[in-house]
Amino acid sequence: MAEYMDIFNRYIMGSAQMLVGFHYFVRLLQRKAGPIAYLLFAACGILEIFFVQGGRLAELGAYTLLLAVCGIILCTGPRKKSCICAPTGHTDWITVVLYAVLTVETMQLAFGIVDTLLGILYPLASSFDQIAVGVAFMFLGNAALVPTVFCYRAICRYFSCFERTRKEYVLMILIPILLLFLVGEYLNITLYGTVGATPRSDGAAYISYYPMFGIQLLGMASLFCILYAYQKLLQNFQLGTELSLLVQQEHALSQYVEEARARYEKTKSFRHDIQNHIAVVRDLLRHEKWEQAADYVSDMEGMTADLSFPCSTNNPVVDILLGNKMGIAKNMGIAVSCTLVLPCPCLVRDIDFGIILSNALDNAIHACKRMEEHAEKYICVSGRVQGDFILIEVENSFRGNGTFQAGTGLANIRAVAENYHGTMSVRTQGAVFSLSVLLVISQQPESSSRQMASFTAP
Repeated sequence: MAEYMDIFNRYIMGSAQMLVGFHYFVRLLQRKAGPIAYLLFAACGILEIFFVQGGRLAELGAYTLLLAVCGIILCTGPRKKSCICAPTGHTDWITVVLYAVLTVETMQLAFGIVDTLLGILYPLASSFDQIAVGVAFMFLGNAALVPTVFCYRAICRYFSCFERTRKEYVLMILIPILLLFLVGEYLNITLYGTVGATPRSDGAAYISYYPMFGIQLLGMASLFCILYAYQKLLQNFQLGTELSLLVQQEHALSQYVEEARARYEKTKSFRHDIQNHIAVVRDLLRHEKWEQAADYVSDMEGMTADLSFPCSTNNPVVDILLGNKMGIAKNMGIAVSCTLVLPCPCLVRDIDFGIILSNALDNAIHACKRMEEHAEKYICVSGRVQGDFILIEVENSFRGNGTFQAGTGLANIRAVAENYHGTMSVRTQGAVFSLSVLLVISQQPESSSRQMASFTAP
């Protein structure tokens, strides 16, 4: 009887526990796993239970390793449509390890709480038939899957957004969770030995389980506190990025206003003097002073050139920005060219065009500035509309060996591109740096969609 109970408890219920953990591990990764994947994982789990005989810590370590390997394999497959990460993103192996440790640690704490609670209740059942008590406690121990599933659902619902930030932040949560994992098992081994689902009858009932019960409860609370603190860290990181975008928007708007004011003053002055200029030209023509009249008209053409924009894109705001940036580049001895044409009207906001182009041109000017004086310096802005897509390209010379360091400017450009369901890519070849931004103009931007949803929500 005891042998059958051991087989049932070890292999059947053990496989069930591992499959439940695998299911929610896949959900945390926001991946797809079919029935074949579950069958293969169950087979690997049974082999792991059969061959790993080094105690509970070795079994948990092997289970964690199995989850991590499966997670890395799954990350090469397609993502769910609801995945918050970029479609071209790649899940870092540190994140996969984090999810694996988190999955095992949650199950460990849930089963530890139930095991210690059963240890507290065991003396009360000492007067009953021990075989019946053993069977009952075995099933009650396996019932720890219920609080485990509850904890998994809470984690998947509220804390499954770890990939929105960089991997150095992932280490900040992996290390304390791993510490909880190792400390919990160390306490189990030190105080009680390997505590199973069923309390032992060889004197373990006389051990006080109350301290361990409190430690397990605090461990579970600490786990959720770590997750909550990490979620707040991600929110602060996102708010910092949005604040940086707002600061750039304000700076860009102030530049547009100053440029527009300067051009308005020049236009106003020219309009005030145009009658005098016309009178002078008429007088020269009346006296048949053809060469002087031609020279005067040429001077007037120079004056009107200052009132025009060096690049005409069909968007006056973008024209002002490009005129400002290209004027700066020209003054630095950088050759500039622009063949960008934008649709009008367009779903893309002027300020978003400004963020893309101002960051791209600032980076290009900075890269050219760092080159040697005798080197060829140039900036080329181009773009075209094809169907429902706008492709903006900025190419410039730079001092590099095919490598560069991405900064906040490129991060802001990527954020705008993803807001319009597009993407950003960079390419380096020798001393040439090329930035490409693809925007989808047939769909409403995500920020506008969220705003409309907030207005239409009941």
